[in-house]
Amino acid sequence: MKIIQTENYQLMSKLASQHVINTIKQINKPVIGLATGSTPEGLYQHLIKAYHNHEISFANVSTFNLDEYVGLHKENTNSYHYYMQKFLFNHVDIPSKNIHLPNGMANDLNNECTSYENQIQQAGGIHIQILGIGRNGHIGFNEPGTSFESQTHVIDLDESTRKANARFFDSFDNVPKQAITMGIKSIMRSTEILLLVSGSEKADALEKLLNGEVNEDFPASILQTHQNVKIIADKAALRNISCNYVSETM
Repeated sequence: MKIIQTENYQLMSKLASQHVINTIKQINKPVIGLATGSTPEGLYQHLIKAYHNHEISFANVSTFNLDEYVGLHKENTNSYHYYMQKFLFNHVDIPSKNIHLPNGMANDLNNECTSYENQIQQAGGIHIQILGIGRNGHIGFNEPGTSFESQTHVIDLDESTRKANARFFDSFDNVPKQAITMGIKSIMRSTEILLLVSGSEKADALEKLLNGEVNEDFPASILQTHQNVKIIADKAALRNISCNYVSETM
């Protein structure tokens, strides 16, 4: 793992965007795995700015999102389809045919999972997967106890995850209880993983990722075994980590 410390969230987002931009420029038809939530919003803002400054084009980029809630229509303001349109896709030149998210409204969810996994493989796999980390160690929506051998699947969301996301909904009762998520094995097939971590509330999770045992009870721990992981984290998230772990600072 390579760990880069930044002073704050803004610098974390800027550095992450530079890395993604370099990937887009270096690969003929880049395939990027995308995440949602508050952590990658700054990254997406920088990518939009780079596009409007004619630094990059998304015309040859294909994307696969990590997850989507079960039971939310893509036009629902809390769906990840809606999130991605709002925070990235509506502002860049990516062709709609190159955008992929799981369909949480599918009649046959198991078939949807199989189809999504096949689409990733047909695209040649993911070149760079953007990740965040949950306080309980989830990556994507792979909750504690998820098999490291899992591929795209339907997951029952942990109560702590639903509570963390309740701020986006009218009430906790409205937070979906299930989601479709790329599996841990699906994520680990990515050529490179870019983990973004910001804020003191993620400090314990990041410390456990770096210092804990590789265990399915803490899904993110599997990242210790991947050959190409870059962690970009701000000072607050790295507050429990010795400076000896840090490869670079910004």
